[in-house]
Amino acid sequence: MTHDRSDALFARACAVTPGGVNSPVRAFRAVGGTPRFIRSASGARLTDVDGREYVDLVGSWGPMLLGHAHPEVMAAVRDALARGTSYGAPTEAEVGLAEEIVGRTPVDQVRLVSSGTEATMSAIRLARGFTGRDVVVKFAGCYHGHVDALLASAGSGLTTLAVPGTPGVPETATALTRVLPYNDRDAVAALFAEEGDRIACLITEAAAGNMGVIAPDPGFNRFLAQTCADHGALFVSDEVMTGFRASRLGQWGLDGALEGWAPDLMTFGKVMGGGFPAAAFGGRAEVMEMLSPVGPVYQAGTLSGNPIAATAGLTTLRLATDDVYARITAVGDAVKDAADKALSDSGVPHVVSSAGTMFSVFFADGPVRDFEDAQRQDTAAYAAFFHAMLDRGVYLPPSAYEAWFVSSMHDDAAVETVLAALAPAAEAAAAAREVRRG
Repeated sequence: MTHDRSDALFARACAVTPGGVNSPVRAFRAVGGTPRFIRSASGARLTDVDGREYVDLVGSWGPMLLGHAHPEVMAAVRDALARGTSYGAPTEAEVGLAEEIVGRTPVDQVRLVSSGTEATMSAIRLARGFTGRDVVVKFAGCYHGHVDALLASAGSGLTTLAVPGTPGVPETATALTRVLPYNDRDAVAALFAEEGDRIACLITEAAAGNMGVIAPDPGFNRFLAQTCADHGALFVSDEVMTGFRASRLGQWGLDGALEGWAPDLMTFGKVMGGGFPAAAFGGRAEVMEMLSPVGPVYQAGTLSGNPIAATAGLTTLRLATDDVYARITAVGDAVKDAADKALSDSGVPHVVSSAGTMFSVFFADGPVRDFEDAQRQDTAAYAAFFHAMLDRGVYLPPSAYEAWFVSSMHDDAAVETVLAALAPAAEAAAAAREVRRG
């Protein structure tokens, strides 16, 4: 099947939008070819403008926990739309969404915003205001949105597109940012021993999802929380990706509730918006009460708590029952096991890595515990694998450094489509490796 309409739309887009896309990874630069322009989505499937259907393993990068266009979410959104789209005033929906987040997580209070970048930016400002300190600690490969101070050694799109550093970000913007290897306790301990009294906060993805999925070592997040507490710094757990996706309670629910750690601040996004632009940050009451209008730290947003987004998010979270997570877990396990077998049978070095219901496949030999390990993977082999899957009706992330997502609407037919595509895609990856060796 041709992709004439996608090709034509991409040409039009390139004339009016940098790279033809509104978020860099969508451009297919890392895998080659022309991006598919999507016309519609339902359940576990996407349909592009040329009429071709795909089983979706991107899920809008995580939020489509219930699949696309879930009937109850759509009905709630239609009802909200009938009452207006934005008021610039408080609504009942935003209170309900905040209550749902507070009820599931260790935060006492939450402030709604419109994007994950806005959430992390605001959390960093709040941490600095609360502590009176300036230094921020992050991990190489962890992506916390395109905040200037946090783009130092970020993963995701920067790695996908091989961007050398962060042009447009002055050195002064990252001068107070310290970057450490992920899962490295010794490096954390050494930095805090040297600069502990200057550190406002340490921010980490609760489980890394933007250099591919890399789970924290057992006890690592608890160690981070305790180290911060020992030095008077705040521990910021970024659950923009993992929150309510890795499990019903997010990554915090997988290990924090068991290990006894709780963050001072958390950031949320993706699922809590139900596919609409929505995010949040929250934390201990004494920290959150530093925010205006109660305290002196200023943060605001015209569309924060938008009634449509809040309605979609609240409906999604209420529908995300234990049965939903059980289905997502079962489908994810089936796909992971089949991918592992197909790649093993084809002799392609790989590591299947997961954190809760999030997972990815690294085309690398040996364990992957940090950004340096992730960067050793064979991205050309992944590109061949990606296109072979796409040709067989499976839409994977167009980057070797992104997570794969399934939904509760991935039925047996959708799973079978994925499983049937894996063996020939693995052979394509093996062939790509042989060509380069030859």
